[in-house]
Amino acid sequence: FFFREEALATFEEIMKSAKKHHPESKLLAIDVQKMEKVGRELIVGSAKDPQFGSLVMVGMGGVYTNYFKDVAFGLAPLSKLEAKKMLEKTKVYTLLKGVRGEAPSDIEAVIDTLLRIALLVNDFSEIQELDINPFFVYEEGLGVSALDVKITLNDLKEEITANKSDVKHSC
Repeated sequence: FFFREEALATFEEIMKSAKKHHPESKLLAIDVQKMEKVGRELIVGSAKDPQFGSLVMVGMGGVYTNYFKDVAFGLAPLSKLEAKKMLEKTKVYTLLKGVRGEAPSDIEAVIDTLLRIALLVNDFSEIQELDINPFFVYEEGLGVSALDVKITLNDLKEEITANKSDVKHSC
């Protein structure tokens, strides 16, 4: 927790930096959140393949994502068994089970997340890519946290043109 003076000083520093780098922007709010504890780092997400549709992905995350290239893919929607088998194909799965006296990670929470991502991208076809990295996995029973999430949507102009009569905007 910040003390009031520290929070105010940090707020002013953020505002000054924002004005310096993006003077044309209006910064309306700053979101202060608790700092998450570090867990086992995974990457989870989805990508759209023109031939197969939405693919769900899981693997070693954080700074090791590109180094180890330890990822597995499955076709959305997924069954619980398919999600578990996807995870088992990765090397990071061994670490999630616990090695050298480490407590096992919350594998069920990872599987649940993969199932939810598969449903999300299956239900919302405009999602082109979804990337969560790092995705922290804590000890068994303690769940997971998504720290950095990026969602890329299809070009909405194409959808609006194709479905002009069906489009409704709300602001």
